[in-house]
Amino acid sequence: MSAPHRGLGPHHDGSELYVPRATPRLGDVVPVRVRVPADNPETAVWLRAVRDGEPRLSPARLESSDQHERWYVAELPVHNPVTSYRFLLDEPGGYRWLNGRGVFARDVPDAADFRITVHEPAPAWMDDAVVYQVFPDRFARSGDDHGPLPDWALPAQWSDESIAAGPGVAQQLFGGDLGGIEQHLDHLERLGVDTLYLTPIFPARSNHRYDASTFDHVDPLLGGDAALASLATAVHRKGLRILGDFTTNHTGAGHEWFRRAQEDPASEEAGFYYWTDREPGYVGWLEHASLPKLNYNAPHLVDRMVRGADSVIGRWLAPPYRLDGWRIDVANMTGRYAADDFTHEIAREIRATMSELNPDAVLVSEHFHDAAGDLAVGGWHVNMNYSAFTRPAWTWLATEGTAASFMGLPVPVPRHGGPSMVATMRDFDATVPWAVTRHQWNMLGSHDTARLRTVVGTREMQEVAAALLFTYPGTPVLFAGDEGGVTGTNGEHARVPMPWEQVEHGGPGWDAATFETYRALIALRRSSRALRDGGLRWVVVEDDAVAYLRETADERVLVLLARAPWSGAALPSSLGTVASNLYGGADLGEDLVLPASGPTAQVWRLS
Repeated sequence: MSAPHRGLGPHHDGSELYVPRATPRLGDVVPVRVRVPADNPETAVWLRAVRDGEPRLSPARLESSDQHERWYVAELPVHNPVTSYRFLLDEPGGYRWLNGRGVFARDVPDAADFRITVHEPAPAWMDDAVVYQVFPDRFARSGDDHGPLPDWALPAQWSDESIAAGPGVAQQLFGGDLGGIEQHLDHLERLGVDTLYLTPIFPARSNHRYDASTFDHVDPLLGGDAALASLATAVHRKGLRILGDFTTNHTGAGHEWFRRAQEDPASEEAGFYYWTDREPGYVGWLEHASLPKLNYNAPHLVDRMVRGADSVIGRWLAPPYRLDGWRIDVANMTGRYAADDFTHEIAREIRATMSELNPDAVLVSEHFHDAAGDLAVGGWHVNMNYSAFTRPAWTWLATEGTAASFMGLPVPVPRHGGPSMVATMRDFDATVPWAVTRHQWNMLGSHDTARLRTVVGTREMQEVAAALLFTYPGTPVLFAGDEGGVTGTNGEHARVPMPWEQVEHGGPGWDAATFETYRALIALRRSSRALRDGGLRWVVVEDDAVAYLRETADERVLVLLARAPWSGAALPSSLGTVASNLYGGADLGEDLVLPASGPTAQVWRLS
């Protein structure tokens, strides 16, 4: 286990205090700054930048100093599309490196070096976005008649429990539709979110609809094309945004392309899939026969799927739907099979199509593990941040003996101390440019995981978790129902129908106090530029408590999260002399002493 940490050391990140916000172009020279505490013994600071694969050192000059700290600045040539760099602290008796993971008195690999990229970041509206994920079958019924149910469906009452595993898990149909979502947009407005993300809406043979049978129409069970046009119009009229979900990696076995391919081996569509001599005769995603994998060696598949206005990607960005972006399912596997690797090419094609049709559209990848190799090449804007946020957060927040499954691992959710959580976050955050980190989709749960309330156990711990979500760098994303404390032990069991009767009138399936906590924390985030745009400095990292600073040029905010009572700590005098509480109600006093209580979430603005 990593050692506990208190205090402030040399620091750099990609936020505006250290690096200009504007995206550089090749050939630009960018000033990069580093801050060093006044008691640090450095005699000089050097910038180590990698150019054409070779590291080069250049001196940093002292730019300013006071009784608390010194600021150095160095000139970084942007010679490659992604330029990596770190700082060398020349100190008596040796040297230390400063990179994205921290300060080291030894040599370290380049993997955690800071990075600047010339690729455009996510659109500016993502600076402020709070995303609300909806699984359409489980959100709300409009009451409209969409005709008879298909033969695969197992009809369920709205009050039924979601099947967690085994027969019927993908066939249980509750009957939520797009009209039902439109009828409840006021719930999103009350909560304070501004972006609606829908899991797939194309016709399929499952309730999750990741096995599409066509990409040309919206599922009639959801209300069809007209229902999406109506929902999108209502969303945009309210000043919100709407994102779709698309499977570029596979289709369903019932997809019209796959049926044509099976019927006619000489057809164009036959080249869209991988065929084998083994059962079932073709390659399926993770060996699932229901999800045949797409083969991007086919000359026309890119045109049909992702390139241009007539592609699937392009068609739904156009009126009357005007989607504001796409989340790409299993993006890490798209175009990858054996010796084939077209992932980056496909991602760039999608972004080019989106940029042409709607320059403000966002492109989000799903990637459950280390996504660093895919996030700095001008393809996906950001990733669903399971590795750098969800998983480490769970290991710190989980209650002992939780029934929650640990995101696909055959082990219980472990319970680690704060140093382990923070080290994991820093390990993964350090491998991507700050321009990506600041927009990553941070989640405490999704349609593919157990519910947060099941993981953490209590309202008090869910408040600590939510405070982390809404104060950490990145884009907060919540799964519909988490704001009311709904429960579920795994991804399927967590797809709980929204208990609207209890939302409106009270009941055991909806925690109104948790809803108010989420409302308050979203409002807090919107009230503070530092919480949306600021850098990140860790101040306290203990087993049961962590504290960090979010800082911009005009604001400094301190966040304390404690999962249990701890020893407390006094802040360094360099952080200021006045603190006003923004959330949680605790007073730091003139000595700026962090309270030792817990569980608690506290936020202060420092002078």
